[in-house]
Formats: sequence, structure tokens, C-alpha cells
Amino acid sequence: MSEQDELRIDKWLWAARFFKTRGLASDAVSGGKVHVNGQRCKPSRDVRLGDRISITKDQYTWDILVTGLNRQRRPAQEAAQLYVEDAASAAKRQQLVELHKQQQAAFPVSERPFKPNKKQRRQIHRFKEGSA
Repeated sequence: MSEQDELRIDKWLWAARFFKTRGLASDAVSGGKVHVNGQRCKPSRDVRLGDRISITKDQYTWDILVTGLNRQRRPAQEAAQLYVEDAASAAKRQQLVELHKQQQAAFPVSERPFKPNKKQRRQIHRFKEGSA
């Protein structure tokens, strides 16, 4: 087998743009968030064409089939050609996205706590001292 037939899982996840850095990809693999062919693996595990990978990130899950290997991180359009996602996985993730949007709409998050600017702080200070 030549070198181009396999690639480390952490490097492949980074190149396929599932994680921003190789360190994050490595941590996810070590933490059991990535399974290759149904088995937990280490970051040094080699991925080959045709391998099935299950990735869990936040509350979302991807079940994908590896169709390409790339040693470098390329644009998103090229990265998307490195794998094919199962239709059931995509549908389930889309349902979770819609559910999350509905929950966010039902319970709007309050804005950050109010922080007065310099002029407003002076007005508050004057008000508390009792001088107009």
C-alpha cells in the first residue's frame, strides 16, 4: 500500500473541515467522539477510502463514507468531496437543527447585561449623589 492510500484520522477530520484545528480533531478522537467502522479509535489511526466514520460534535452526528484523502486543508467545496454522508444521517441532523431553531424562538435569550457608557455612568453617579 502506498502512502496516498491512507491518512491519519485526526488529519483527515481537519482536512475535511469537521474541526478547525488538528488539536481539536485529535481531542475529539481521543474522547470517543469519532468511530471508524463502528470501533473507537486513536488519533493515529489510518483512514482508507471506503471507511465508515461516525462523528459526534455538540449534539449533532454525521455518518459518512470516506471517498477521498487530502493531506492539506482545502476550501470547503473541495473538502465536501472527501466524503459522502448517509441520507438518514443528514435528515436526522436537519431535524435537530430545526428543533433547535424552534426552541430558540420559543425561549429568546436575553441580551447581555446592560453596561453604561461614560456619559451614562456620570449621570448615574450624579443621580446617586443627589446633585442635578
